[in-house]
Amino acid sequence: MTTPERAPPTGLETRLARMIAECGPISIDAFMAQALYDPQAGYYATRQPLGSHGDFTTSPEISQIFGELIGLWVAQSWLDLGSPSPFHLIELGPGRGTLMADMLRVCQRVPGFMAAVHLHLVETNPALKEAQRNALGVMPAHWHDTLDGVPDGDSFIVANEFLDCLPVRQFVRGEQGWHEKLVGLDVAQRLTFGLGPPMPEPPGCAQPDDSVGAVREVAPGLPTLVETIAKRLRTASGRALIIDYGDGSGQAGDSFQALFRHQKIHALDHVGEADLTAHVDFAALISLARACGLGTSGPATQRQFLQSLGIETRRDALIHANPHCESDLTRSVERLIGEAHMGGLFHVVALESPLNAAAGPPIGL
Repeated sequence: MTTPERAPPTGLETRLARMIAECGPISIDAFMAQALYDPQAGYYATRQPLGSHGDFTTSPEISQIFGELIGLWVAQSWLDLGSPSPFHLIELGPGRGTLMADMLRVCQRVPGFMAAVHLHLVETNPALKEAQRNALGVMPAHWHDTLDGVPDGDSFIVANEFLDCLPVRQFVRGEQGWHEKLVGLDVAQRLTFGLGPPMPEPPGCAQPDDSVGAVREVAPGLPTLVETIAKRLRTASGRALIIDYGDGSGQAGDSFQALFRHQKIHALDHVGEADLTAHVDFAALISLARACGLGTSGPATQRQFLQSLGIETRRDALIHANPHCESDLTRSVERLIGEAHMGGLFHVVALESPLNAAAGPPIGL
């Protein structure tokens, strides 16, 4: 069986190869951080990743119904918590602004919502910021590089396909114990995977029944992100809605992948030109949130969540009003809720301020 020919090295790969030659192999999370966030050549710093001309398509880009139902969730949460005024509506990684625009189209029908909302988008990519401004039109908004930059106060946070781009470290169970998976160089001076020396102790993410060959992943930045959310929600009411692919089973597995023009490729090719992701560990997310004093709801599959919010009823209403769109609407909703598509692969969790105790659980979870 022949090995597929690899793509020529990019300038960023050449730079990383030179660094590795001088200093030694690097961890997977260090590679991801460079490939995604390098200021001159990193994927999220320089690219327009979404849509048919990008590398992947998110749920809001598939159907307006997705954003409308998230808007319903936010509006109902705002009402559940006593319609605070003013309050912050925050989106982490807002893409092209499609989700926020669809959400606001629903939220503006709720009396008092638009007068009370202060809109914040956490985004670093200049091209995406411009797309977000265009999507939002005259709606006033504030942009921030980090969540820390958003003023304190009652807050509702939405993060759709945001956590999957957090860099991960990988550990592999070998015959002699655990090893960290690293990025080094092959004989042709191309980036390649390898294993570090045996670790003196198993990594914290390891489980006693992990067999030889098991791969464990951990996102070093996840605790800091959860604590940043918790710091906001401990001092004011609010909720965070997190939607991403992954699961809560805690099973071992290698989920690190690269997407280039909607196709999976060798994870070390097209460095700086391909999107790099890993599955979100929802069990770890929930454990961290509870340790920070937050309430949690879920995880539910995206299928369960969207069905409970009425996605099929909304689809049928749109088909009734636009019969010529029946095929497109049916197909797009199936992508969102089909068990073999996003409906089974994506999961949803809500994080809750401890000040919300009397409000009851959020809808859909």
